Amino acid sequence: MSGEMISVRLEINNPRVRGEIENILSSTAGFHLQASDSSEACDLLILEIGEDLKQEFQLIRSLQSTGAAKAIFLTSPRLEPNVLIEALRAGAKEFFSQPIKGEEVRNALLKFKEGRMEIPSKTEKKKRGKIIHLMGSKGGVGVTTLAVNLAASLAQLDPSQSVALVDMNLAFGEIPIFLDIKSSFDWAELVKNASRVDSTFLKSILFKHPSRVSVLPSPAGLDGEVQATPEIIRKLLGVMQETFDFTVIDGGQSIDDLSLKILQMADQVMLVAILNLPCLTNIKRLLWTFQRMGFPAKEKVKIIVNRYQKNSMISLKEAEQSINHEIFRQIPNDFHTTMAAINQGKILSQVDGHSEIQKGIRDLAVSLLQRGRPEKEKTGFWSKIAR
Repeated sequence: MSGEMISVRLEINNPRVRGEIENILSSTAGFHLQASDSSEACDLLILEIGEDLKQEFQLIRSLQSTGAAKAIFLTSPRLEPNVLIEALRAGAKEFFSQPIKGEEVRNALLKFKEGRMEIPSKTEKKKRGKIIHLMGSKGGVGVTTLAVNLAASLAQLDPSQSVALVDMNLAFGEIPIFLDIKSSFDWAELVKNASRVDSTFLKSILFKHPSRVSVLPSPAGLDGEVQATPEIIRKLLGVMQETFDFTVIDGGQSIDDLSLKILQMADQVMLVAILNLPCLTNIKRLLWTFQRMGFPAKEKVKIIVNRYQKNSMISLKEAEQSINHEIFRQIPNDFHTTMAAINQGKILSQVDGHSEIQKGIRDLAVSLLQRGRPEKEKTGFWSKIAR
């Protein structure tokens, strides 16, 4: 495939923008510009969107579903967050603001070409999704709220990504309450059928929430029947990685044999705290424990400050100095919206999609969808979504 020319069609009304992109294409090896009256399918369509967003996004979906365009880049003078998110949901690979930045367009084209060259090798490999383990520095810091809404945000922001949510609070899991679901299956079913656990069996027992998140609740009872082992956890998470792009785990705050196995396998460990002395003390203890065990690696550990208030008695800088670790994200305090969501069994975006807490969790999801790229290197589509 490396020797094939990539066919590109331009649907751009602004003559200046069209000319700039034509010049970039002509100076970038590997791309062939189709004639404007061509009826052939193209590998890449670069489309300018205007005012009728609903109709144009329907067109984008239609073009992709029929195969008329294998991939679509969008450009527009509009840069509102709702336009960017809708563009992403419609399946656009890149979004260029106007006036056009030549380097941004050229980098996107090169990235697209590299992706096509890698397709054969990728299809031979099994999927390896990311495991995101959320762990509390103490009880009651909001781990379940973050886990539920982070999973939902990942699924909503990028419909091409499959997302699972696992409740590892084996005794007091609350995810079914937070999502108002009654699942026929839970952890007990996996333990009883450990030898049968594969992708097909897993999908058959997970609850499909309307947010597109597949949920595995913890057992509802305390009868002692559930005897999950580290080996079962290893097998389950391995199957999860092959089945889902993201597996978000509500890990509570305990450290036992099961949570240690999750910590070993996790791609990201998010330690959730609020800005008070007990939480920060426990964070220091956890970081010291991780260092002593040799896992998870420091770069995999992210500190999330929940219920953040700017007038807190302990500042973010003081907290970082105390724990000797950078704070990755702050999630704003919003007791009213959070309790309304919990009491109604809804995700935050259903209660108030424009609330500061929802925006904070959405930004956290964006950082994960960027596939671990450092903050300073954010470019292209996702950097615009995150603004």
